[in-house]
Amino acid sequence: MFYFHFKKKSKISASRRLFLKTKLLKTAAAMLEKWKEERKAQKEITLTEKVPPLELSGLSLQDLQALCKDLHRKIDVADEERYDIDLKVSKNIKEIEDLNRKVFELKGKMKRPALKRVKISADAMLGALLGSKVKESVDFKANLKTVKKEEEKKEEVTDWRKNVEAMSGMEGRKKLFNANP
Repeated sequence: MFYFHFKKKSKISASRRLFLKTKLLKTAAAMLEKWKEERKAQKEITLTEKVPPLELSGLSLQDLQALCKDLHRKIDVADEERYDIDLKVSKNIKEIEDLNRKVFELKGKMKRPALKRVKISADAMLGALLGSKVKESVDFKANLKTVKKEEEKKEEVTDWRKNVEAMSGMEGRKKLFNANP
């Protein structure tokens, strides 16, 4: 069965395609800006919830030291959480890479190298395929049928002048007449 691949002619003109592409890019850029602004606002909200603004006025030395110790403890907790999250992320990334590699291997889409034509004898090919199992030479032509061609009847090549002299005159014509029964 033959499959023909024809390049489909696009139903959209090149100028229309370019217009749509630029419009898509502008929309994507606007969406990216909006997403960045939302993320920045969310970050500010999260920081104000987790870290309230400090009021240092009217605190004694012992209260300031206690506040510093409390902030130091909160920083340590945040660093531990960040470290744990980084480890989880790196572990997940490695797992994703392994799974992608396994899927790629299962699909069988490994990149095959370009093969080069190599001249090799039949004995060398058998030796390469079967290894050291084959020690004797194999003659592939031995099992082929032999066909004898019928030899064509060749007329003797003679001098044309003798033939013309023999056929000339009444004797030559009589020979031709007698030769064809």
